[in-house]
Amino acid sequence: MSAIQVAIIGAGPSGLLLSQLLDTRGIESIVLERQTREYVEARIRAGLLEWGTVDLLNEAGVGVRMMREGLAHDGVELAYDCRTHRIDLQHLTGRRVMVYGQTEIQKDLADARSAAGGRIVWEAKDVVVQDFDGRRPRVSYTHHGERHEIDCEFIAGCDGYHGATRASVPRDKITQHERVYPFGWLGILADVPPVAEELVYTNHARGFALCSMRSKTRSRYYLQCPLDDNIAGWPDERFWDELRLRLPEKYAARLVAGTSIEKSIAPLRSFVAEPMRFGRLFLVGDAAHIVPPTGAKGLNLAAADVRVLFHAIVEYYRSASETLLDEYSSRALARVWKATRFSWWFTMLMHKFSDETFTRKMQLAELDYIAGSPAAALAFAENYVGLGF
Repeated sequence: MSAIQVAIIGAGPSGLLLSQLLDTRGIESIVLERQTREYVEARIRAGLLEWGTVDLLNEAGVGVRMMREGLAHDGVELAYDCRTHRIDLQHLTGRRVMVYGQTEIQKDLADARSAAGGRIVWEAKDVVVQDFDGRRPRVSYTHHGERHEIDCEFIAGCDGYHGATRASVPRDKITQHERVYPFGWLGILADVPPVAEELVYTNHARGFALCSMRSKTRSRYYLQCPLDDNIAGWPDERFWDELRLRLPEKYAARLVAGTSIEKSIAPLRSFVAEPMRFGRLFLVGDAAHIVPPTGAKGLNLAAADVRVLFHAIVEYYRSASETLLDEYSSRALARVWKATRFSWWFTMLMHKFSDETFTRKMQLAELDYIAGSPAAALAFAENYVGLGF
C-alpha cells in the first residue's frame, strides 16, 4: 500500500487544476482517471471562462497560452423579437470574460502536471473509495490488470456526474435536487469565422440558438432541439439552414457554413447534491452539481470548488486547522446555488418550452426589461461574469 496526502479521482480540468495548485504548495497528490489521456483531451466542452477562473489558472502557472490565445470579451449580445441588445459587462461590472476552450485548458494542465512529474494514473479502472468517514481514507483501483491501494489523508471527488465518489456516499447522508429540461442542445464545431466578435444568445419562436467561438477562425454554434432527435437527422446543411432562420438578419447574412468537426446533442439538467463533504471525502464540480450550459457556469463552478478546497487543504497542512475544511461544503454551495439559479433563469428565459403564447410574451417582456433597465442589466451582468466569494 502506498501513502499520499491527497487522492484525486478524475483527471478532468478540476482534478488536474487541484493537483497543480497543491503542487505549488508542496502538497503531494495522485490523480486517478479511468479514461486515457487522449480520450479526455478530445472531449468537447465549455469555452467561456469567468475572470476568477482565469486568475486561478494563472495562479496555478498554466495560463501563459490562455493569455496569449484566449479571446477577452467585454460584452454579450441578446437577440429577440427581431432586435438585439448588447450587455456591456465591462462597463457594468468592471469585469470581462475569456473565451478559451476546455480542451485547451485540459492540455495545458496535463502538460504542466507531466512536466512537474505529477502522479497521474490514466486508465485506472474500478476505483473504490473507503473509510473516508475516518482519519485515513483508502482508494483502490485496477491498472493494467493489477490491483493497487492508496492510503491517503483526503479524497477529492472530481470524477463527474457518473463517477464513483458520489455513488459511494450512503443514500441517507446525501440529498439530491434535480430539474430535467424537455429539450437538448445540438452543438456543432466548425473551422469558420464567428458571426460576431462576442457571444450572441437568441430567443426565437423556433427555439433557442447560440453563436459562440473557440478562436477567430473556429466557431461553436448551438440549436435547441428535441431530446429524442438523432445526429443522423441533422446533416450539416440542415443545421446551417436552421441556424440562419433563428438568427437576426444581420448575423444570418454573415454566417459562413462549413464542414462540421464535431457534432453532438447534449441533454440539459440542473442538479445539486448536498452536502459536498463527507468526512475526508470532498465532492468537486460535476460530481456535486450540473447546470444547463446556457449561463456557461459548469467549468467555472468546478474551478470555484477547487479554489475553496485548495485553500482549505493548504490551511490544514500549514496550521493543522480544519476550519476551512469544515466550511468547504457551505461555502461552495452558497455559490453553487446562486449559479444554479442564474443558469435555470437564463434557460427559462431563452428557450421555447411550448407553443403557449403567454410564456413567450413573458419572455419577451423580461428581455425588454433587461434591455431598458440599467438595474436589470446590471443584475444579469453580475451573474454572467461570476459572483464573488
